[in-house]
Amino acid sequence: MSEELAIHGGPKARTTPFPSVGDSSGRDLGDEEIALLTEVIRSGCLGRHGGKMVPQFEQEYAAHQGVKHCLGVTSGTAALHTAVGALQLDPGDEIITTTVTDMGTVIAILQQNQIPIFCDVDRRTMNLDPTKLEGLINDRTRAIIAVHLFGQAVDMDTLMPLARKHKLYVIEDCAQAHDAEWDGRRVGTIGDLGCFSLQQSKQITTGDGGIVITNDDDLALNARNFHDKFYDRSGENRGVLRLGMNYRMTELQGAVALAQTRKLDSILGRRRHTAELLTSYLSKIEGIIPPWVHPKATHSYWIYPFQIDEAVLGCTVAEFRAAIQAEGLPWGTGYAGGIPICMYPAIREHKAYGDSLFPWEPPYGRYVEYREEDYPETIWAQANTFVMNWNEGITDADVEDMAHGFRKMAEHYRKRR
Repeated sequence: MSEELAIHGGPKARTTPFPSVGDSSGRDLGDEEIALLTEVIRSGCLGRHGGKMVPQFEQEYAAHQGVKHCLGVTSGTAALHTAVGALQLDPGDEIITTTVTDMGTVIAILQQNQIPIFCDVDRRTMNLDPTKLEGLINDRTRAIIAVHLFGQAVDMDTLMPLARKHKLYVIEDCAQAHDAEWDGRRVGTIGDLGCFSLQQSKQITTGDGGIVITNDDDLALNARNFHDKFYDRSGENRGVLRLGMNYRMTELQGAVALAQTRKLDSILGRRRHTAELLTSYLSKIEGIIPPWVHPKATHSYWIYPFQIDEAVLGCTVAEFRAAIQAEGLPWGTGYAGGIPICMYPAIREHKAYGDSLFPWEPPYGRYVEYREEDYPETIWAQANTFVMNWNEGITDADVEDMAHGFRKMAEHYRKRR
């Protein structure tokens, strides 16, 4: 006889909270960060210029990634904006990205007065589907921002040759994917620029912060100038060379980022171990579809996603979601609002600058209509993918509680058919 579900009055699979990215239960923060922060405070230098933590962090993170250049900035959004700014494109130029991402990806495009064009996704991973890119490229396309969602790389074997064929820049949005790999290469090192987030929930964190990496000397110089208000730091005192931003990372952020970088391998080892353990359990439960990981990809698990087979289980996604939450398992469905990001009013209604339609309006650019029906895979994936933030504090025992809940639910619904 199957166990009674919590939603029907039975005992919960889990009665205590799981470790969370929002506090110390799910974050590896401690003495190492405190020691470096103390050193910064005692130095009296909290700003980037004159300090040593940010340069040391940049040096060590660059070495970790095996790249020539690394720039610390104030957020993942700032990293993306800096990368787009480094391209020095014209107003109205177009940049293709994905329908499933954080708003920071799109802010980076619009704040440089470029027009975002959206590509549908692979429903298995919710990553941009590069096979759909060709039809979106025109004579105004200048770049692609490939978002490595949830910690899994986009299919770069398909994307990069297409980008090179059309002479397009590639920015890798690795905000959710520290040390994810594609075919043995770390994300962020495959395209022209890689951008990472250090926001509270990411694999490593400074609360907020970001990183830009590249092997291109010219793009590196552009990025460094852009994030520093384009002041001439050469000593020639030429003033401000172009329009830039103030995205300088503070020494306090740099200190935490340095300590976190030194822990990155350990943090990811723990995340991968427990995520793969859960996958091993779910793969044995009929009707549950564990995360699909491309054979060439190495996942870094910012979010743990899965899907279900409604026909096998004999229940709907909505029924299963309600049962999950009643069992004390913190999974919901959909990401960032559960709709294509271009359906947000700011984008769909072209609300970027006052009452104008800039940069969509001619003669700068072209009017682009964003329609939900153009992204069928996104709509399906958002409605049918269960998601939970993963973290390094999750233990084998936590995973066993999750697996117990899923087994109980799947058995109940299969028997009910």
